[in-house]
Amino acid sequence: MKTVCLYFQIHQPLRLRRYRFFDMGVNTDYLDESLNRANVRAVAERCYIPMNNLLLSLIERHGEAFKIGFSISGFAVELMKQYAPEALDSFRRLAATGCVEFVAETYSHSLSSITSQEEFKEEVARDMAMIEREFGQKPTTFRNTEMIYSDAIGAAVADMGFTAMLTEGAKHILGWKTPNYVYANAVNPRLKLLLRNSSLCDDLRYRFSDKGWDNWPLSADKYLQWISSTDTPGDVINLFLDYETFGYHQGAETGIFDFFVSFVDKAMHAGVAFENPAKVAERLQPVSVLHVPYPISWTDEERDITAWFGNELQNEAIGKLYAQRDKVYRIGDENLMHVWRFLQISNHFYYMSTKWFTQGTVANVNPYGSPYEAFINYMNVLSDFIRQLDEKA
Repeated sequence: MKTVCLYFQIHQPLRLRRYRFFDMGVNTDYLDESLNRANVRAVAERCYIPMNNLLLSLIERHGEAFKIGFSISGFAVELMKQYAPEALDSFRRLAATGCVEFVAETYSHSLSSITSQEEFKEEVARDMAMIEREFGQKPTTFRNTEMIYSDAIGAAVADMGFTAMLTEGAKHILGWKTPNYVYANAVNPRLKLLLRNSSLCDDLRYRFSDKGWDNWPLSADKYLQWISSTDTPGDVINLFLDYETFGYHQGAETGIFDFFVSFVDKAMHAGVAFENPAKVAERLQPVSVLHVPYPISWTDEERDITAWFGNELQNEAIGKLYAQRDKVYRIGDENLMHVWRFLQISNHFYYMSTKWFTQGTVANVNPYGSPYEAFINYMNVLSDFIRQLDEKA
C-alpha cells in the first residue's frame, strides 16, 4: 500500500512601500499597507478559505484516515489577523480536527539558518510559540524557509529537539536514489528527512493548466496511476506544495479543486494512506544517511540558494542587515524589533536576484521594475532603520 504525505506551506511577505532617498530621516512608515491588505485578501478569498473548506469536508468524509500537514510563517498569521481573520479561523478549525499537523518554520520566513545561528534559534522559537498559541500544537517536525537544508542546518534542527525535517529531493544530491524513502541527517542520524517529490509536485504547481503539456488535462485517475505505479518506487510519496497552488496560482477555473477532491477520494478507495509528516517519521525508518554538504532548496532548477545569495546586491543587503543584530537586541525597542523581523523576510532578497532578469522573466517574480530597483528600495529602508538604531543606541 502506498502512502502519500501531503504538506502545504503558507507564507505572506510584508511588502515594502516605494521608499525614496528623500524619505530617509523623515518617514519611518516602511510598509505598503494597501498592497499588503489587497494581496492577503485576494489569497484568502481565492485559496485559503475555499481550500480549507474543501479539506474540512474531506476530513469529515474520511476521518482520521486523511491526515495532512501545514506550516505557516508568523507574518502570514499576523496579516490574516489584520486583514482576513475569517481565513485564520478556518485554519483553527482544521487544527481542531486532530487530522492536521502544524510544522514549525522560521517566524519571519528568514534566511537566518545561513546567516546567524543565534537568530535562527530565536526565529524557530517564536514560530513554535505562535503555533502553540494559535493552533494548540507543539511541533516535532521542521521545515526551513524555502526548504533550505544542509548537514549542518539539519544538525542544528536536531539540537532544537525536532525529530523530522522536510526538504527537497534534489537530484544532484540523490543521484540514483529516489526521494520516496525516509533518510537521516549525516551529522545526527536521529533527525529523519522527508524529501519532496519535485516531479509530482510540479505537475500540479506549474503544469496543471498548461495546455501545451503532453499530459494535459491531468485527471485524478492518471495522477493516482503515476503514484501507484511500480515506476514510482518507495515507501512514501511526499507532495510538498505551496498552498497558493490551489485557487491562486492554479485558479478555480482550471478545475484544480475538483481534481484534488477526486484524487483524494479515489486514492482512499484504492487503499492509499494519507499521513502527516510526523506520522511518516514515526512509522518509517531511514534507508540511509543523506549527505548534503552545501545548502539546497526547493527553488529553481539548481535547487540551491543562489536565488537569495547569488549576487553582490543580495550579499551586501543581507550582510548589512544581520550586522545590526546585536544592536537591535541590546536596544530592545519593540517597534524596531518588528522592523528588524520583517526586513529579514526572504522575499526582499529574492526580488534582488538577477537570474530571472537576465532571462527576461523578471516580471513573473519581481514586483519592482528590476532587481536593482528592489535593492535600492530595500537599502533605503535599511539605512533609515540603522539611523533609528543609532539614535537609540
